[in-house]
Amino acid sequence: MRVFTYSLLTLMLAASANALTPDDPAIEACRTTGLLALKERSPALKDLSFDMESLAVSKANTLIEDIPVRRVIMGEAYLERKQAAGSQRFVCLIGEKGKVLLTFFTAQ
Repeated sequence: MRVFTYSLLTLMLAASANALTPDDPAIEACRTTGLLALKERSPALKDLSFDMESLAVSKANTLIEDIPVRRVIMGEAYLERKQAAGSQRFVCLIGEKGKVLLTFFTAQ
């Protein structure tokens, strides 16, 4: 039981040390590039915000073809339009040096 408690506390401390903030460069890069891409298809879109509570950020060390992927961010995004606001789920892949490789949105 002590080992379990110690492991749980260690995981909680690690998670809080890596707490996300809205101004995290990777999150802001996903938001900015996602907003630009969505505005191309839907000019009525005013803003895009991420639900920080729903975000899952994972470090990655994988390849797509020969392109390295270093982080994967998933969560819920809110789209603000002139008429109404709606939410969508998104996935954002980040490569070397924080470059956004893909931001994909889907309706729930």
